[in-house]
Amino acid sequence: MLKPKPTQGDTTWFIHDRFGMFIHWGLYALPSRHEWVQSQEQIPPEDYYRYFERFNPTKYDPRRWAKAAREAGMKYVVLTSKHHEGFCLWDSAYTDYKVTNTPYGQDLIAPFVEAFRAEGLRIGFYYSLLDWHHPDFLIDVFHPLRNHPDVARLNEGRDMKRYAEYMRNQVRELITQFDPDILWCDFSYPGRDYHGLPGKGRDDWESEELYALIRELKPHIILNNRMDLPVAADIYTPEQVQPLEWVKVDGEPVVWEACQTFSGSWGYFRDELSWKDEGQLIRMLINTVARGGNLLMNVGPTSHGTFDQRALDALAVYRDWMALHSESIYGCTQSEYQEPQDCRLTQNGDKLYIHVYAWPFKHLMVPELAGKVSYARFLHDGSEVALKPTEWSASQLQIGDHVLVLELPMKQPDVVVPVIELALT
Repeated sequence: MLKPKPTQGDTTWFIHDRFGMFIHWGLYALPSRHEWVQSQEQIPPEDYYRYFERFNPTKYDPRRWAKAAREAGMKYVVLTSKHHEGFCLWDSAYTDYKVTNTPYGQDLIAPFVEAFRAEGLRIGFYYSLLDWHHPDFLIDVFHPLRNHPDVARLNEGRDMKRYAEYMRNQVRELITQFDPDILWCDFSYPGRDYHGLPGKGRDDWESEELYALIRELKPHIILNNRMDLPVAADIYTPEQVQPLEWVKVDGEPVVWEACQTFSGSWGYFRDELSWKDEGQLIRMLINTVARGGNLLMNVGPTSHGTFDQRALDALAVYRDWMALHSESIYGCTQSEYQEPQDCRLTQNGDKLYIHVYAWPFKHLMVPELAGKVSYARFLHDGSEVALKPTEWSASQLQIGDHVLVLELPMKQPDVVVPVIELALT
């Protein structure tokens, strides 16, 4: 089986656990129409400040979040400590634009870390390299003031070196105060010029210095690939796409993680309607692991600090399926065997898992495995799946003697995606 190239960050637990929760939460939960609302609607900072003055998530209980994540089968979490709007969820010493200065008045991250670790989940933080609030951040293609009639004047006196130092100070706080297992820095866009305003990349972020600081503070923390600094990447992070094969860099397989949403937005979006159905949710997880990756599935809490019912319903889909089928996810990876028609394969040592997407008529034909399987069973109830003799298969189905034939019930079991476990000899 394929193995990814080694990483400096400790990804041994990561590639075993396979399934995590992303949480996008910030001031954008109040307008509740996309986490990029400030940029999309070009809201000036002085107008956007009304959300800061009203941020008061009095129903926030991270123990509920953590319980929901653990019950859904998720093994780690990544929280937006600061998104592009610049608002910080912890009591940072380097800004006033933080939760402790809102009506809520309390740090959000410390109780979050305590609650999720109590449920056995590892902790990660998303930290935006962009900051539309910071006075030294140069206005660019994504900044809400990009079309201001006097943008050149507004950029006078802004200093990205001072901003890069600010970022390092905040990253130091996050690592030393909360000891995360993952740091998700997002994102770089060199070459994205806009009306003479240049994009930003490693030179703007001073990524080499930031990387050196992170490794000094916690050498084996997991870092993603979005600092425009290839040496920094432990994991690669395709976003809102479903890779059809193991993600490779320079032809070499790497540790990777698909980040996805329940709907079309990362932050809470009251009126967004493209929520995925239960089949899509489960297949996304299976498809990812079947190609050697992890799935980081996002929830956008409301401004009250709660998961809305649509998110809870989606998490319940994972809860119910993973309660019966987690063996086909944890510790599993892409198999070298050929997938049967309308199926996906995952494998963990001598256990091969067939995820059946379209229920066949009576028999499932598995290439290459005739004579290589000692036992087959459904995961959802542990019931045996009969192995048809090779000679019967050859005469009745007129297939080659290399094909294993499984005899299935006429009706699909009452689970979203049934899974058959094969014990390989």
